[in-house]
Amino acid sequence: MKTDLTDTTASKINKALVKGRRAIGTPAVGMVLTLVIVTDEENAYDALKAANDASREHPSRTLVVIKRVSRSPRDRTQSRLDAEVRVGADAGTGETVVLRLYGEVADHAQSVVLPLLLPDAPVVVWWPVDAPLDPAGDPLGALAQRRVTDTYSSEQPVRELTARAGTYQPGDTDLSWTRITPWRSMLAAALDQVSVEVKAVEVEGEEFNPSCELLAMWLADRLDVPVRRSLSSGPGLTAVRMETSNGPITLDRADGSLATLSIDGQPDRAVALKRRDTAELIAEELRRLDPDDTYASALRFGVHRLNVSNGQAETVAKPEKSEEPVAASLETSPDVEAAPEGPSAKGEPADGEAPAQAPAPEAAKPPALKPVPSGLSGKAAK
Repeated sequence: MKTDLTDTTASKINKALVKGRRAIGTPAVGMVLTLVIVTDEENAYDALKAANDASREHPSRTLVVIKRVSRSPRDRTQSRLDAEVRVGADAGTGETVVLRLYGEVADHAQSVVLPLLLPDAPVVVWWPVDAPLDPAGDPLGALAQRRVTDTYSSEQPVRELTARAGTYQPGDTDLSWTRITPWRSMLAAALDQVSVEVKAVEVEGEEFNPSCELLAMWLADRLDVPVRRSLSSGPGLTAVRMETSNGPITLDRADGSLATLSIDGQPDRAVALKRRDTAELIAEELRRLDPDDTYASALRFGVHRLNVSNGQAETVAKPEKSEEPVAASLETSPDVEAAPEGPSAKGEPADGEAPAQAPAPEAAKPPALKPVPSGLSGKAAK
């Protein structure tokens, strides 16, 4: 049953809901939560379809808040609320109210949503696109116990992850984190099968995919090892490689549906890691309404800390490689007569002045090399 209300109020919407339930023969309210979807007209259909599919597992009252922009300046000064009430088969297993806000009332959406919330039931707010950087500080987000965003839909997802870490509040979560739940479960199960020490990890996936960064930050935070983020053509996450004391452990998914788990000393196993749709992700998030401390810890680890340890290792390795040929050249040419052979081997002109100029920089290098024994690390060399 579907009812359209033009220039209406929250009181009239509640009456239409009661009338619709009586018309289909279910006057009792059997919903467990209120799901508020804040979106635009372009993405409203997909978000509502995903919510209706998720309502089969979580019967809920779904409120879709769409802020409309009036065309003329005169219309923008006039506030109006249009509603579309759906009950029964048109609303999945719950109730759906599509709210279209015009004019100044669009800036006070919380005053429209508040009277329509189910009494004594948790509230979840979901932003499919254009989520605020501080969901808990948003007027609609302040009404909810759980706030769901999706950084994958933003223009700069990696930078937005950093902003979310600074504004995180208990109850915040992101669908990019939900997408890696099977990966986290499989990696944890793989490490439970063998007793090893993880030394380094590589996470491979698409560029500008926040799920890859979140998985890398989770591994770095939980294992306390260097994690390197590498790029691939996708789709999504493609591989996780762990260097351990007993050989490599690899979880590789090249086609987006079937992965291969490889553990050194064991046969390869095929693992189902299908990319899930939005309805499955929302249904998973609605299963738990308590704060996700694991997500908070991984988010606060920081994207900027990825690849840091590897970068230091590379900067340490470079001086060691450059010192060896210098030391070798100093050992093979102890006198000045061998100096002209070095430039000529490199293709530099061997002038009459070259033998007098070439030994000068080489003679200045040995004092810097003498205090550094060959067994010291780059850090000790400094």
